[in-house]
Amino acid sequence: MAMSKAISVRLDVDAQRALRLLEASGMSPSEAIRTSLLASAARLRRSRDLAAEAAALEADGADREEMLSVASLMESLRAPR
Repeated sequence: MAMSKAISVRLDVDAQRALRLLEASGMSPSEAIRTSLLASAARLRRSRDLAAEAAALEADGADREEMLSVASLMESLRAPR
């Protein structure tokens, strides 16, 4: 088992309110903070992964050509105004 590292934080009013909400769900303060850190890191990873995927698609000439072709097809199928 990995050794735990104790840290100390100062919570502003919003963070205190969020911590109370998590504690009201049955979590201990430590569990609430650990869970929140892990969830925040996971969101950051997902955001970075999506940005990397979007950049790769943007750089893929074949994919861009297909996207334009599909957009053109969809436009041709649209009902007249």
